[in-house]
Amino acid sequence: MRKFFLIILTLLLLGGPAFNQTFETLEERKGEKTLKGIISRSNLESDSSFTWYATNLKGYTPNSLALDALQQYKDSIQIIAFMGTWCEDSHTIIPKFFSLTDRVGFAANRVTLIGVDRNKKTLSNLADALDIKNVPTLMVMKNGKEVGRVVEYGKYGMWDKELGEIIMSAFKMKP
Repeated sequence: MRKFFLIILTLLLLGGPAFNQTFETLEERKGEKTLKGIISRSNLESDSSFTWYATNLKGYTPNSLALDALQQYKDSIQIIAFMGTWCEDSHTIIPKFFSLTDRVGFAANRVTLIGVDRNKKTLSNLADALDIKNVPTLMVMKNGKEVGRVVEYGKYGMWDKELGEIIMSAFKMKP
């Protein structure tokens, strides 16, 4: 079973644009749009329901360790980001995450963005298979294997610093 999920995960990471529109739209609460499945950044940026995206880009200064780590290893890792379009922590972190990746020229096809519903479920039970309990969760992948993850704001309350540490440690570099 684990092998099956690794194959699916590899397809997600390598499939890029072919999977970008594999999602469903739900209304779990009145007037609230939930995207469930593989979504794209443009789904968040262009949908008038998600005004929080542009608002939460303001005033962000990326952590220097995160910038250095992503810059140095941008061609050697992939990131799977689980988020909820209903989740305030996702509203805050995900726009900043994309701002960080833009800053270093991290290729868009190296990020897979997956929306979960309020029960933290995805299409094809991917969140269950990868043990996603809270969102956002940023999983760092190297050679198709998870090397670490940042859950919500991370252990310090600085999600980007923790992301940098995970990347550096994956390549045996001291932060």
